[in-house]
Amino acid sequence: MDEARPATAGGLMTGDTLAFLTLTLAGQHCGVPVLSVRDVLANQTIARIPLAPREVAGNLNLRGRIVTAIDLRQRLRLPPRPPGQKAMSVVTEHGTELYALLVDSVSEVVSLPARDMEANPSTLPALWVEHSRGIYRLQDRLLVVLNVARLLELDLAAAA
Repeated sequence: MDEARPATAGGLMTGDTLAFLTLTLAGQHCGVPVLSVRDVLANQTIARIPLAPREVAGNLNLRGRIVTAIDLRQRLRLPPRPPGQKAMSVVTEHGTELYALLVDSVSEVVSLPARDMEANPSTLPALWVEHSRGIYRLQDRLLVVLNVARLLELDLAAAA
């Protein structure tokens, strides 16, 4: 009888491979574990929440459920999205709540060898190190593996 493969902090493990949904933020190639992704949505109408932290873009409605939208550009202190550029939403669940991570674009699911993930380089900005699990050196670019749980730890007390 085969046992189910366990999920790891980095993605879905199949043998020695981790699976990531790849996305782009201000030109940076990033990945989130596929097991943390519930849905991917094109541009959505987002209702602003008064007095919310600046990272909270607002709420959106997903099949009758309220989803808190987190702008990853704000969360990672990147420049604002250019006017007219629409965001995509990567929906994830944290506890019993749904969150939409607003990103510039979503690409594909990639499977990468677990052994090839490296520690964050010293040149990666401190805020990115705090919100990532490590990196992959791909042929022509760096893939930063984001820590979804850490991205969702908002300082709601400071916003109040």
